[in-house]
Amino acid sequence: MAPTAPVIMRLMASSINTAKRAGGIIRDVLKKGDLGIVDKGKNDPQTEADRSAQRCIIASLSRKFPTVKIIGEEGGSDLNVCDDWLVTEVDESFLQQSCPAEWQDAEPEDFVIWVDPLDGTAEYTQGFVEHVTVLIGIAVKDAAVGGIIHQPFYKQPDGELGRTIWGLKGLGTGGFIPVPAPAGQFIITTTRSHSNALHQQALNAYASTEVLKVGGAGFKVLQLLEGKAHAYVFATPGCKKWDTCAPEAVLEAQGGCLTNINGEHYSYKADVEHVNRKGVLASLGQNHSELVEKIPAEVRAAVGAK
Repeated sequence: MAPTAPVIMRLMASSINTAKRAGGIIRDVLKKGDLGIVDKGKNDPQTEADRSAQRCIIASLSRKFPTVKIIGEEGGSDLNVCDDWLVTEVDESFLQQSCPAEWQDAEPEDFVIWVDPLDGTAEYTQGFVEHVTVLIGIAVKDAAVGGIIHQPFYKQPDGELGRTIWGLKGLGTGGFIPVPAPAGQFIITTTRSHSNALHQQALNAYASTEVLKVGGAGFKVLQLLEGKAHAYVFATPGCKKWDTCAPEAVLEAQGGCLTNINGEHYSYKADVEHVNRKGVLASLGQNHSELVEKIPAEVRAAVGAK
């Protein structure tokens, strides 16, 4: 890895390969059959795959970037991992690209990495493995700027499992072919398992032609990137910063937008509250401000109100 490459380029190149290795661990745990499920709360399970994938990601990135702050969904992790879980190789093809000028001088202390080692755990335990993603989000100061979305169970045309998508604001995206959503329709993607009356009221405000209920923030944003939906609507507190940092960065690197339901970006500083209290609204190829305005004011005021 070129030591002269800016920190953000080295972080992205390392995270791409680390996410792939975490995906392999997730597949291995499923193959063995003992998921080691622990309930963290309602509709919030944790498995051996979550724990092991996080240990792989944080141990690998901490070894290379010891002064960068890393926050993982599963809390503190034992970083004494076997050599097979320590990722030292980087994605060299990513490093061949030019670093956007705005990130060239960012120092290690400017970064926070938000890790969801297995987004879509409920779906993983239920057998809907195509919804599962590994999310590594890279924030500079308080903004999500870089992200990796890895799909461990995506089947390539040659039969190989796994696909890694990346995005860096100012540079663009890679790992997939963007497709515009169909004209003349308005398709919404939303939660499979965390709905309530306020959320339903927000959904009803749109004249949608179809509603796709899928698991995981990463997989919902993939619906937008691949033209299967026009907007992602989640009008309830429920997801966390590690769910949205990577998807936001990838979507916005592709020209989309991910905010709370009031149209405000979340802060990803190290000391922020982890819960995204004001829900999520994401879109690609749409007038995002108009989508915000369609959600009734009383719903926007009530969601996340303490």
